[in-house]
Formats: sequence, C-alpha cells, structure tokens
Amino acid sequence: MYQGKLVFAQLMEHLPMHTLRRCVARYAGRYPTLTFSHLDQFLCMAFAQLTYRESLRDIETCLRAQSTKLYHLGIRGSVARSTLADANERRDCRIYRDFARALIAKAQCLYAGEPFGLDLQHAAYVLDTTTIELSLSMFPWAHYQPNKGAIRLHAALDLRGNIPSFVHVSDGKMGDVEMLDLLPIDPGSLYIMDRGFIDTARLYAIHLAGAFFVVRSTRNLRYRRLDSHPVDKSTGLRCDQVIALTGKRTIPQYPESLRRVKFYDAANDLQLVLLSNQRTLPALSIAQCYRLRWQIELFFKWIKQHLRMKAFFGTSENAVKTQIWIAISVYVLVAIIKKRLRCEASLYTLLQLLSLTLFEKTPLHELLRAIKPTHDNPTDDKQLNLFN
Repeated sequence: MYQGKLVFAQLMEHLPMHTLRRCVARYAGRYPTLTFSHLDQFLCMAFAQLTYRESLRDIETCLRAQSTKLYHLGIRGSVARSTLADANERRDCRIYRDFARALIAKAQCLYAGEPFGLDLQHAAYVLDTTTIELSLSMFPWAHYQPNKGAIRLHAALDLRGNIPSFVHVSDGKMGDVEMLDLLPIDPGSLYIMDRGFIDTARLYAIHLAGAFFVVRSTRNLRYRRLDSHPVDKSTGLRCDQVIALTGKRTIPQYPESLRRVKFYDAANDLQLVLLSNQRTLPALSIAQCYRLRWQIELFFKWIKQHLRMKAFFGTSENAVKTQIWIAISVYVLVAIIKKRLRCEASLYTLLQLLSLTLFEKTPLHELLRAIKPTHDNPTDDKQLNLFN
C-alpha cells in the first residue's frame, strides 16, 4: 500500500517555491508571518479553490476536521478564520499576482508546441475583458456605475493550450482598449480582438512593434479602397481588400494601408468585417482566426463556473484581488500538471477528481492515469468545449 504524500501535497510539489519566496521578499509587509506564513495562506486559498469552499468559515471547518493531516498538506500554521481574513486583507496582493505570472510563464513553455487549428509560425493570442459584478454596499471601493459595483478581468489567451499569457485586474471603469497600453507585445505574434479594441493609434503601435492583429471593424469606419483580391464566395468570403483610412483622426493615427476582409458566417447568419495588418495569410485564414476569438469567452465562462471568482471571502480590494490571483494560479497549476503527467482528461474532469481525493495517498500519476478521457457528443453542435 502506498504510504507516501497526500494528493494535495503532490500537487503543490509542482509549485516553484523559490519563486514564491522571491515574490514575498519583493513586497515585504509588517503583517506577522511567524504563525501563519504566506505559503500557509496560499495553500488554504488553493484548497478552497480545489474543493469549492464558499466562505472562510467553510475553509476553517473543513481543514480543522483534517487537523492531523495539515502538516502533511504543507500547512504549518494554525488555521483560523480570522487569521486567514487578516492575511487576505493586509498582505500585498501583488505577491500572488507576480507568482501567478511566473506560473503562466512556465505553462506557456510547456504548451509552446501545442496545435490550435491554424498553421502559424508564431503564437496567436485572443484578447478580451470580462466584468465581475459586486455589491456596492459590501464593496464600496468598486465603483462601476452609479448603483453598481464591479471589477474587470482583462486577459490575453494563448491559443496554444488556452493558457492566459497576460492577466490584469482593474476597477470596473477601465475600458477594453486600455488593456493594449499594458499588454507586452510579442513581435511576430498575432493578436485577435473584438471591435471594443478599435483604436487606430494603439493598433498602429502593435504594427510598429512587429506584431499582427485581426480586429472586427466598426460600422462607421471611414476608408477608401486601394485594391481588391478575388475570393471564393462559396467559402463565405465576400471581399478581400486593401484600404486606407480617411477619417480626420484616423489618417495620422494609422498612416499605412490595412487589409479589409468581409466574411459571412452562415451558421450564425452574421456578416463579419475584419481589419488586419497581416498580408501573407489567405483571407479565409484571417476569418478563421477571428472565429477562434470565441475561445476566450469560453475561458471566462469556465473560470467563473468552476473557480471561486464570484463569491469572495473578503470585502477589501486587496482581499478580492488576492483571491482572484490565487484562483488563476490554481487554474494554471492544474494545466501544468495535466501537461507534465500527460493526462488526456479535461481540466474540468481533473478538478472534479482532485476535489474528492486531496486527502488520499494515491500516487498522482496513477490517479490521473485511471481517468478515461471524455469526448464531446458529435450530435450536439451547440455545445462547445474549451478543454479537450
């Protein structure tokens, strides 16, 4: 019989602890850590994400019920609701932001060769923003509208493995397009965006950085046609043009020509007009690139449904952001383990299994090997699955 580590401890072995220590040292605070370390805080919050806990009292009750196993989980401090609440409120959330970004970098390396349906030499990223609504009576700092509170999660999803390459948490007033000011541009890569990201000055900055973009055009865009290329209308394409912008503001903001591709999506009875600075890809590939934008919608829906991203354990801004960054860390950690252990099951299946086996001593690779991979029902055309 296996007498080794608990499943939870085996999971946490994949965390780069030296990176967490560097993040803690970078944002040193005055809150005492002798009896409840930053690692204890992270492990308690990760446990809450993996087991779908609903409150701090819920976390305390569950962990104290397994008090004899806490040491073997890696938790050295005393678990108390008030202690965890104070830690979430007072310890700098940037510690867990930087730690999440370090995990994202590791995951991107693991998924670098993952196919995503298009033959591109460089990476492709989908950009979008989701809003998490909050109650102003409980979160008075989260002003969004006069009678509403919210925070926004801005993300760039790497289509190789559906790993978020960039995540930013802001107040509800930050617009979609402002994300482009914070996004590090990877030369040669392709950025896929909806029309909320239309800003000719920022798009031109992406162009000057040596990257490419595909963005849905707005209806009032002013332009003149410079050239047209023949298209096969049986594929859904309607035109492939080279255009120049003619608006008073857009001419100086984007002085070079653009590519304009019009595509009719018969399945959804929708006509799409796309702008791009990518000149070498076929027009149909440009349209297919934009259709992959739906992946980030599924990503946002997935994390809201399967992680603790809407019910928060604290009401301060720091506590909310700490919970979000640790939730993202858990998501990326499970993706790393899935890749390292070559598990074919979906992330949803992994989370369901882990939520029931964290206190068992089964070797992790044997536990994952016993999972039978799930497949989509081919007859259900409307059901989409982000993580196969």
